[in-house]
Amino acid sequence: MFFLVLEFPMIDPIAIAMGPLSIRWYALAYIAGIIVGWKYVIYLSKSYPILFDHKLFDSLLLYVTCGIILGGRIGYVLFYNLNYYFSNPEEMFMVWRGGMSFHGGFLGVVVAIALFARKANLSIFIIGDLVASAAPIGLFFGRIANFINGELFGRAAPDLPWAIIFPNGGEIPRHPSQIYEALLEGIVLFIFIRRVSIKTQRPGIAVTSFVIGYGIVRTICEFFRAPDAQIGFVISHLSMGQILSLPMILIGGIIMFLLSRKDPLH
Repeated sequence: MFFLVLEFPMIDPIAIAMGPLSIRWYALAYIAGIIVGWKYVIYLSKSYPILFDHKLFDSLLLYVTCGIILGGRIGYVLFYNLNYYFSNPEEMFMVWRGGMSFHGGFLGVVVAIALFARKANLSIFIIGDLVASAAPIGLFFGRIANFINGELFGRAAPDLPWAIIFPNGGEIPRHPSQIYEALLEGIVLFIFIRRVSIKTQRPGIAVTSFVIGYGIVRTICEFFRAPDAQIGFVISHLSMGQILSLPMILIGGIIMFLLSRKDPLH
C-alpha cells in the first residue's frame, strides 16, 4: 500500500462537447500554443534590425503550422509506431486519435522555415530565432495537455511524495513527467533563450540555443518518463526520445560554433 501518493486530477479530456462535435484539451493546447507563440513572434520582430511586412507573418504562421502537424504525424509514424501503421495504413491520417512526435514536428518546422525564408528572401537564422524563441510556449501547453490526458506518464516512483497513480499506468505511483517537461521544455527553456538573445543579439544564436537546450532537457526528462510501450528502450536504457535528442545537441553545437567564428550565414 502506498501512503505518499497524490490523487490524479480526473479532468475530462474533452473540453467542449456539442452533440457529435467534441473539442479536446489537446487540440486547444495546440491552438493556444500556436496563437500565443505567433503573437510573441510579432512582438519580437519589432526589436530585430530588419523591417518586416507584418502580412508576412500570416504566411509564416501557415508554414509553421503545416510543419508542426505534418512533421509531427510523419515523425510519430516513422519513429514510434511504424509496424502498426504499416499494417493499418488508413490510420496514418487519423491525427485526432493522437500520436505526434516533437522531433518530427521539429524537422517539419525546419523545412517550413527554410521554404518561407527563401520565398520571403529573409535570413533563415533570423526567422529561426523568432520561431525558436516562441517554441517553448507551445511545448508548455502541449505538456500540460499530456498531463490532462494522463498520457506519457513517468517511470515508477513508489517512494516519491508527489508521485501520481495515472489511470492508464497501472496501480504503481509514477513520476508526473509531463509536469517536469512543461517546466523544463516550457518555462526554463523560454527564459534561457530570452536571456541568450538579449545578451548576444547575434542571428542564429537563439535557434541553436533552442536546439541544444531542448536536446539536453528532453534527454534529462526521459530518465523520469516511462518509455513508449510499443518500443520500450531502444539501446540499453536509452529511449527513442533520447536517441533523437542527441543529434540535436551535436548539430546545434556545431552550428553555434561556426556562427561564433564568422559572419552569420544566410
